[in-house]
Amino acid sequence: MSATIPARKPARPFFSSGPCAKPPGYSPEKLSTESLGRSHRAKIGKTRLQYCIDLMREVLQLPDTHRIGIVPGSDTGAFEMAMWTMLGARPVTTLAWESFGEGWVTDAAKQLKLDPTILRADYGQIPDLNAIDWSNDVLFTWNGTTSGVRVPNADFIPETREGLSFADATSAVFAYDIDWSKIDVATFSWQKVLGGEGGHGVLILGPRAVERLETYTPAWPLPKVFRLVSKGKLAEGVFKGETINTPSMLAVEDAIFALEWAKGLGGLKGLQARSDANAAALNKIVEERSWLSHLAADEATRSKTSVCLSVEGADADFIKRFAGLLEKQGAAYDIAGYRDAPAGLRIWCGATVNAEDIADLGPWLDWAYETTKAELAAA
Repeated sequence: MSATIPARKPARPFFSSGPCAKPPGYSPEKLSTESLGRSHRAKIGKTRLQYCIDLMREVLQLPDTHRIGIVPGSDTGAFEMAMWTMLGARPVTTLAWESFGEGWVTDAAKQLKLDPTILRADYGQIPDLNAIDWSNDVLFTWNGTTSGVRVPNADFIPETREGLSFADATSAVFAYDIDWSKIDVATFSWQKVLGGEGGHGVLILGPRAVERLETYTPAWPLPKVFRLVSKGKLAEGVFKGETINTPSMLAVEDAIFALEWAKGLGGLKGLQARSDANAAALNKIVEERSWLSHLAADEATRSKTSVCLSVEGADADFIKRFAGLLEKQGAAYDIAGYRDAPAGLRIWCGATVNAEDIADLGPWLDWAYETTKAELAAA
């Protein structure tokens, strides 16, 4: 295999798994700016926030039974808001097969001290979903961003369950079909499949979650940014654009741009088709190379967004050199695996990436692999 530098680079070498590539054709000059410099509580601010919520509902095909709120702290803030306000009413089961799921285990066990049942699996694997006791509240990550492993669908969640289902869906929404009748709480951030900016989370509540909020008061104090109930009733304004704290209207306008772009593709199906094509293009690259393999061996639970790859013989130093070579050449940015994951690559295949750029990445991976091996051999 030649270590000659390939002739053509990906036109958009942005393969980070968050914040992810901006939508094709994006530029800051295309954003609406009338709401900037204005109060988010003024008519224009509330109108744009509500429009953003309406667009998310339309593109996600979210039923009217579920509420959507824009909250602080990105996906992490949204999920912790849900945990702190609703857990403790019944036993808890937490699922973890990558680092963010482990974060929710830590919160439930060490911060909220709930003594949860923990179902774990190694990176690349998934726990036995049939072993879940649904008399418990259940926390899980729909798509493990740092392991490239996802739940195959919502079939493992029973229609008649006693506990609530809490889905950290930040790398999943807009890329997979989600049966919302099975989801009581879902969270995500705009920075993933939409290619939006960070700092803001989205909290989706089904009717059973609202009932929990209105009938249960946690034993621990809640900071202001977590409070979703006022005088025993859901703070409905949060789900109508009246945010708990001040949002960045620039980030909101950025999200609106991405959502309007998604509508132009045909909505959810258009986004899914792009993610599927990207994942297929990367899978072709993997299948053609003996030194490259998927961390998630089972295709049924393999991510189509944050695809994690194993590199034959690679350790953390090898991957650092490998990714650094590609970044220096402007051929691929931010493709080293997550710091807590096994040494490897992580290549975002969400809808804002172009399939032709992934195809053009293949020869560059060959070049970086051969060059890194040669450099280490000469060292």
